[in-house]
Amino acid sequence: MTRTALFVMAASAPAIWGSTYLVTTELLPPGYPMTAALLRALPAGLLLLLITRRLPEVSFLPKILALGVLNFSLFWWLLFVAAYRLPGGLAATIGAIQPLVVLILSKPILGHRIRAFAVVAALGGVIGVALLVLSPEARLDVTGVLAAAGGAFSMALGVVMTRKWQPQVPALVFTGWQLTAGGLVLLPIALIAEPPLPPLSLPNIAGFIYLGLLGGVISYVFWFRGIATFGPTRMAPLGLLSPVAAVLLGWVVLQEVPDVWQLAGMALVLASVVLSQRVSGRNQNS
Repeated sequence: MTRTALFVMAASAPAIWGSTYLVTTELLPPGYPMTAALLRALPAGLLLLLITRRLPEVSFLPKILALGVLNFSLFWWLLFVAAYRLPGGLAATIGAIQPLVVLILSKPILGHRIRAFAVVAALGGVIGVALLVLSPEARLDVTGVLAAAGGAFSMALGVVMTRKWQPQVPALVFTGWQLTAGGLVLLPIALIAEPPLPPLSLPNIAGFIYLGLLGGVISYVFWFRGIATFGPTRMAPLGLLSPVAAVLLGWVVLQEVPDVWQLAGMALVLASVVLSQRVSGRNQNS
């Protein structure tokens, strides 16, 4: 498979994640964020373990657990806290700092250089997401802001450490290990914090299957393969495509027509992603 095909597949992962809000609000039963995260991670991880029939070595288990927590358990928990305490636009804008955090963490952990153009691209992405999804009446909540920032840091550190601890196994195997670890950590939290699910309708079941298979297995296999191939500083800015996809889906499915500021924000996000890819490409070639 060519590098271009691998890059397109990796870029499709954040676009798939952009559908999570629509699927959650339109198909899932309301009020079960931890259970939804658990059912997104653990069944998908166990399915991959069943398919690949390969377990990590005992010495590698602490790293798998750490990655499962960073990329899934802690990230999703903080994401839900932010979503409940902040307007969605504000939470997404704070989360858009993730590419900048990846740049900062990649220097001491991976020894990558920080280029000025990469910082400009990351800041442009934050501004673009703000224009795209932030409303003027958004209210600050300290806990929500800290949760959104913590979620961005957790995912950023997870992206960097995924590259640093990349084992010599296929992406399907590596994804299954992390999803299972993250799901097992979420299991007791969901059982304690939330009541049992009500009887599920067909739309509920379809929503959980979509989030587990497409939003879990397929998208994260693409994502982790992209990190292994292109590195975290090139992959992280692609996460900005998630709010773009969410707005486009709202436009097509829910008839939520974006205004001129949202269109400008979309253009700025896409420009920042293109700039970041060019800068990262030069880093890899130099």
